[in-house]
Amino acid sequence: MDKTKQEKLAQAGWAVGSAEDFLELSPEEVAYIELKLALAQNLREVRQDNHLTQKELAHLIKSSQSRVAKMESGDPSVSLDLLIRSLFALGKTPRDLSLLLAQG
Repeated sequence: MDKTKQEKLAQAGWAVGSAEDFLELSPEEVAYIELKLALAQNLREVRQDNHLTQKELAHLIKSSQSRVAKMESGDPSVSLDLLIRSLFALGKTPRDLSLLLAQG
């Protein structure tokens, strides 16, 4: 949001802040959420780069297409374990994941 809009909202009595502020998240919680979102985004990119549908990836990891959709959208019900195992199934290595995490 641009500064002018923030100032107008503040003048109208609105509080302007981040989701982190609103939800009172700790730095650790923010880091965890950002980690899951980075893995989810990377999963979608790798799947698409490999010209796989969500259904094909689901078959590869013995899951369902709807679960893959949840994984790619960063659904909170998806575990880090499943995201990481799926990336490994698509050929990513521990080093690849380390590099992805180092970018954050």
